[in-house]
Amino acid sequence: MEWDNNRIQKFTASGAFVTKWGAWGKGKGQFREPRDVAVAPDGSVYVLDHFNARIQKFTASGVFVTKWEWGPLGIKTGVAVAPDGSVYVADYLGDRIQKFTASGAFVTEWGTRGSGDGQSHPDCVAIAPDGSVYVADTENHRIQKFTTSGAFVAKWGTEGSGDGEFHGPFGVAVAPDGSVYVTDYANDRIQKFTASGAFVTKWGRFGSGDGEFQRPGGVAVAPDGSVYVADTENHRIQKFTTSGAFVAKWGTEGSGKGQFWDPRYVAVAPDGSVYVADT
Repeated sequence: MEWDNNRIQKFTASGAFVTKWGAWGKGKGQFREPRDVAVAPDGSVYVLDHFNARIQKFTASGVFVTKWEWGPLGIKTGVAVAPDGSVYVADYLGDRIQKFTASGAFVTEWGTRGSGDGQSHPDCVAIAPDGSVYVADTENHRIQKFTTSGAFVAKWGTEGSGDGEFHGPFGVAVAPDGSVYVTDYANDRIQKFTASGAFVTKWGRFGSGDGEFQRPGGVAVAPDGSVYVADTENHRIQKFTTSGAFVAKWGTEGSGKGQFWDPRYVAVAPDGSVYVADT
């Protein structure tokens, strides 16, 4: 794993390189597979440092602030920050969602393994402007919606390739208007829904052309509604309008500035800056 990029890269909304930080290791500001990245309303950046079993918090420019750890048995795969600064973590191995304060103090958790309401095997978590919590329940091929305290609200999705069906929903993001975007990993597409799960539109297919994907990972929505997708196996970021029209792309395979090696997740700051977990 030492040869991977193990870093966070920051870009402008149009893909111009701004800065980067991180290297393989266990020290402050180092990573062993940064699996996800999220940005708080105040601009703070949270990174899920997968094999170091911890969350690290940074300033917008990459200065280390704090960290918290959960021990060798945890496998966490997603992190998101709520409008009030609370931090939510998708605990894949523990089949639960955990909630923390901005400094890492434990608040609450919910979920068990299974396919019932509120049960999940989560890969990603996202928070809506109203505080609602959306979970990409990957193994159950569905999205679940909860209150801030974990009360079940709604669910949608089954395994398949039709509208509103999934084959491994991997990433989920919520737009300022409440629309929900999901990366349908093995179907190589993005699906868009209303806040209650009604299908709106979809785009994408397998390939390396504009608007095509090879196993898309995370998705993020900017304050202006632009949609960014971590096109993982194409080693690039793609940008779209709210309806899926292609806007821009950047990245190639490599370790230079603006290059990626399996970028897994993407996040957008309140100022429009784009952060990428260059796994």
